[in-house]
Amino acid sequence: MPVPAHSASIAPRLLPVLSWLPSYRRDWLLPDILGGLAVWAVMVPEGMAYSSILGVPPIMGLYTLVPPLLAYALLGTSRLLVVGPDTATGLISALTVGAVAAQGTAAFETLTSTLAILIGIFFLLFGALRMGWVAAFIPTPVMRGFIEGLVGVTIIGQVPHLLGIEGASGNFFTKLWAVISHLPDVAIAPALTGLLSFAAMASLRHLMPRAPAALIVAGVATVLVGLIGGEAAGISVVGNLPSGLPHLAVPSLDPAILRELVPGALAIVMVGYAEALGGAKAAAMQIGGDIDPNQELVAHGPANILSGLFGGFLVVGSLSKTSVAITGGARTQLANIVAAIFCFLTLLFLTPLFRGMPHPALAAIVIAAMLHLSKPGYLRELLVRDRQEFAIAAIVIAGELTLGVLQGIALGVALALLLLIYRTSHPQAAVLGQLPGTEAYRDLRRHPDAITFPGLLIWRPGGELFFANVAHVDRQLKAALAAARPLATHVLVDADSVNFIDTTACDAMLHFIKELQGQGISFALARVRDEVREPMQRAGIEAVVGSANFHERVTDGVRAWQQQQPLEARPTGG
Repeated sequence: MPVPAHSASIAPRLLPVLSWLPSYRRDWLLPDILGGLAVWAVMVPEGMAYSSILGVPPIMGLYTLVPPLLAYALLGTSRLLVVGPDTATGLISALTVGAVAAQGTAAFETLTSTLAILIGIFFLLFGALRMGWVAAFIPTPVMRGFIEGLVGVTIIGQVPHLLGIEGASGNFFTKLWAVISHLPDVAIAPALTGLLSFAAMASLRHLMPRAPAALIVAGVATVLVGLIGGEAAGISVVGNLPSGLPHLAVPSLDPAILRELVPGALAIVMVGYAEALGGAKAAAMQIGGDIDPNQELVAHGPANILSGLFGGFLVVGSLSKTSVAITGGARTQLANIVAAIFCFLTLLFLTPLFRGMPHPALAAIVIAAMLHLSKPGYLRELLVRDRQEFAIAAIVIAGELTLGVLQGIALGVALALLLLIYRTSHPQAAVLGQLPGTEAYRDLRRHPDAITFPGLLIWRPGGELFFANVAHVDRQLKAALAAARPLATHVLVDADSVNFIDTTACDAMLHFIKELQGQGISFALARVRDEVREPMQRAGIEAVVGSANFHERVTDGVRAWQQQQPLEARPTGG
């Protein structure tokens, strides 16, 4: 029996794997297997290393790998995005859970998994409500500032593990002072292990960028520490890891605790989604394919819920891990399924191999990963391009270092929204002149050679007209009229930049036009869009101005005004 057409179209939307699996090519199989192995080689040691950022045992990092990889492979719209543990959101998780439970306790681990489930529920909810546009409210300067601040916060938190000394809680500067204070306590063996591991990570990334540096460093460090008896010399190691599959984790359902977790969960959803969407778009630029932002939210839901239910922690789409898949030659999400299979086998059979993995080596892996995320060149370029946005990025960094990670990103988003509100409520209006030899009209401040017409003011409002900016626009137009020499007797508004006008702006415009007419100044408009002209008609503006004074082009408005002048007084421009 043939499948109904509507059912065939709905199925790929609900299960995006069906959009690429039927057209899978045999020659993609080997690249996908190799790409999957590359992802596995990175995710296993990084999953264990990133668990230290969240403040949970390394085994939880391994529990986090398999369910999200499989869930996203079935539900995600990106052909190559890799979903897994993440440094940026991981630190927010640690801070969120740390406000409710003490790190190192069973309650802390349970709440970390509970937070992942809560994050998954929010992802699903936002996806069902088609709220993919929310990520647009974290502009790139805020995101880059957040990442740069996070690099500093994360690295200073890992330095004690790298050197084998006591750490401290608090902001960046508190942790930095604790590191400096404990430098005399540094023991040679753990510090040497950490520093050599970090040097190896940096060298491998420079000399062999396609090699699984994290796996190589973790493996070599584990073998060497075991051979020289490093534990006896004071080198801390991971210790025994349970083999086999995780049991279902029962989340905390205490309403009071869940309320405490909600702000952090929402912050992680916004930051993680923005990062995931960036990774998905980068992958699409490499191999093509369409990204559905709302389906990406949906796909992250089960990925996090299953991770939490199986004793893991939160996951998001990762640009760095996706780049590993791309570099490894992967072509489809089959690479993630291959990686999930090998992570599954690691849980069953290979966990004893990681018993002697030294904590300084894991810290070196985290620090190297964070430095790889840092892009100080972007901030230098931003300073040249837009000082206001650079200031916002700098404030985000300073907020993270002094107030905390959550406060820093919240401050950045709030400042970005305030800047957006300011810019939309203060559109840059312009007096226009005609470019010589053309019918183009441009801002006189940028084109001083443009032709003006004595007695005629050609003016552009510069943006939408609504309640928040209508007073500012009114002041700008009055200032332009006052500055016109000789005094203008006719105003022609180029409304091409106006896509929206509300009732408040319509009423203000009607009042202003009547005021001008009372002073003997006529009024006309050009290039008014239909969606703007209709509310003007309803407000009575067209009746006052006259439909003949609504022109299709600025040139038509200029010619109509010229024709109304006495023949001997008609200006030709100048």
